[in-house]
This record gives sequence, C-alpha cells and structure tokens, in this order.
Amino acid sequence: MSSSVLPFAPARPRLQPPTAPLPALRAVKLLDRLRERIRLMHYSRRTEDAYVYWCRAFIRFHGLRHPADLGKDDIEGFLTYLAVDRQVAVSTHRQALSALLFLYGKVLEVQLPWMAEIGRPVPKRRLPVVLTPDEVTAVLTGLDGVHLLLARLLYGTGMRITEALQLRVKDVDFGQRAIFVREGKGGKDRVVMLPQALLADLRAQLAGNRLVWSADAAAGQAGVQLPAALERKYPRAGASWAWFWVFPQDRLSVDPRSGVIRRHHLFDETFQRAFKRAVQQAGVAKPATPHTLRHCFATHLLQSGNDIRTVQELLGHADVATTMVYTHVMRMGGMAVCSPLDRLLLRSEPIG
Repeated sequence: MSSSVLPFAPARPRLQPPTAPLPALRAVKLLDRLRERIRLMHYSRRTEDAYVYWCRAFIRFHGLRHPADLGKDDIEGFLTYLAVDRQVAVSTHRQALSALLFLYGKVLEVQLPWMAEIGRPVPKRRLPVVLTPDEVTAVLTGLDGVHLLLARLLYGTGMRITEALQLRVKDVDFGQRAIFVREGKGGKDRVVMLPQALLADLRAQLAGNRLVWSADAAAGQAGVQLPAALERKYPRAGASWAWFWVFPQDRLSVDPRSGVIRRHHLFDETFQRAFKRAVQQAGVAKPATPHTLRHCFATHLLQSGNDIRTVQELLGHADVATTMVYTHVMRMGGMAVCSPLDRLLLRSEPIG
C-alpha cells in the first residue's frame, strides 16, 4: 500500500552513513540486540520499551518474517496500517517510524537510500488543557499524603512527572530554595524554584525517607539505581543518603535490567490513577492528567506577568516557540479579548 494516503511531510535526510563502525553486539536474538544497542547508546528506559514494542509489532504484522528480509514497501505498509486502520495519533505514528529506523540503521546496520526517503507525518498543533486556579485547588483537595505533595510540587515547579519522581535527596537545596532537575527531556539539566509553601512538607517527606533508607541499609539491601555508568564509577554511591529518592516506592522491587532487588521510586501509574480519581471527585469535565499541572504552571505564570523567556527556562524548552503555545491559551475566553457580543450588550444597557 502506498504511503501517499498519509499526511507525510517532505522527507529529511535523518539517517546518514555512520562515520565510524558501531560496537559489535553480543546478543543473539534480534530484540535482545535491539535492547543492547539502545543501552549502549544510553537511551532512556521508556524509549527502550517503546522501540521494542513497535519492532515486535512490526515483525508480527509481517507474519514473523525477519526485518532483514523486508524493505521500504513493508515499512510503509505497516505505517499505513497504523494510520488508517488503527488511527493512531501523529506522535505515536512518528514514534513507530523512529523505532523502525533505529532497528534498521543501528541494529541491522542497513543504510539504504529508501530509509531517508520515508517521510514523517505532519504533527498537528493542539492547545494544552489548562485548569483554572479554582479547579487546581479542587483537584488538590481530592489528594492526600505523598500524592498531594507530588501534585503540589508539579504545579509549583512545572516539572514533568518523570522528572519529579526521579528527584534525589541531593537535588533539593533548601538553602538556595532551588530544585535541580537532572537528565530532563533531551538529557538536559535545569534549575527550578522550590516553593515556600512546600518547604515544611518536603522536609517532613525527607525525614520519613531517611528512616526507610536506614532500614534498607541495615537490612543489607542494594542501593538505589544510578544513572548510566555512575554505578561502576562510584559503586557505593547508590547506597548513600544523597542519592536516595525523594519519592521512594513503599516496597522493594526487581530492577528489570539488572535483576537486582532494590527500592525504586514511586511508580507514575500509581499517581496517575490517584490524580484521575481526584479530577472526577472535583467535578472537572476537562481531560486533565498530571501533565496538565505543568500546563497550568506555565499559563498561570504568564497570566501573572512573568516573562516568557523565564517560563521557557523553567520548563526546559529548547525553543521559545514551544512555550508560545501558552500565550494562545491566555488569549482564549474571558482572559484577554472581549467578544463583540459582550460589547454589543454593554452598549445596549440603559445608562443611569
């Protein structure tokens, strides 16, 4: 099936012949080789899960044929199936294409001309869901405990949920009233404010966490997971208090990569379910998720007169054009432009 039925953007030469040979892979099975390459290139766990999912779906779609025996038409047929039959979102469609290009270019090491000819679907700009301050208050009222603290932190700092969950004790600086976000989206670090309203609750959270950390250390449990090669470079750092989670899970779990039993940070699915219930209890009809609190943070800052460049830095956006979407939200409804109907009604009102 031709890809002409899809809203593809003009192809860009994303895949270039490698300037140096990639390290040899030791795994035998294809998906294991895919995982190994992803880890060698230090991609995130979420990217690994997504790429493995789409490559497995691609192989099953073509009757378990090996990708080395498939070509451009087979890839376009799978992408057309996703767009036409499954009607996936543009972002999902682009993610599946990225997974397949990674499989061919980095795992199979096949650099063919048609790989650069495959276009990507054109993304459509969507306005973010933003709650009013009263709606935010109503939703927060439906949360308690660590979920309430996490939600307030997301709204008070604009962090992504994964950034907040991966906070370490050393990243919270009470003296400077700052939180250091490490390895955010795109692998970038940034600094956000530590709200005055959260100082007492965060101190209490860390005090409780220290008891958990002490109990784990006394029981001889393995330390928390460290990023990249730090675990080899500083083998004892994972057991230190400085690297412990700000939001630890209440039970131990098995590290899916190493098989080591250790304490992970709070699972995002647990918080998302609690947040969804709070939205329903608050009677908010908007499709709000924890990420909505990040949108509220940006919009409410701009409404209070903060400079857009400052908001851009706090959100960690590489381009101010990404932050500009919140100015469109500000111009909607009664927040900026007055409707001509309202002006007409005002003129028709009796004077005196």
